[in-house]
Amino acid sequence: MTNPNPIDDTADDYSRFEARLVAQDQDATRVVTADVGETTARQLVTELIDNGVVTPVPGKRVFVHEPSETAFDSSTQLAVFHRGWTAARNADKEGE
Repeated sequence: MTNPNPIDDTADDYSRFEARLVAQDQDATRVVTADVGETTARQLVTELIDNGVVTPVPGKRVFVHEPSETAFDSSTQLAVFHRGWTAARNADKEGE
């Protein structure tokens, strides 16, 4: 058997192409949390308070995320946490 011509060998090309596709799939399934602005965070926290998911503690100026029992002093931190927490719960449900 003769050695294959390295110019005609496309195995590496295929591997790189497949790796790019996998990376794109992973990007599509990830929840974006880094782009939560102050206005968006306030709106989300207000919705969460209205739905009973978050309890504000006025004297301490904190928000308590009831399902996880985690306290936050920033609406942005809480919004990012809740998005990630929700994404993780949804991923667990899909994995079952």
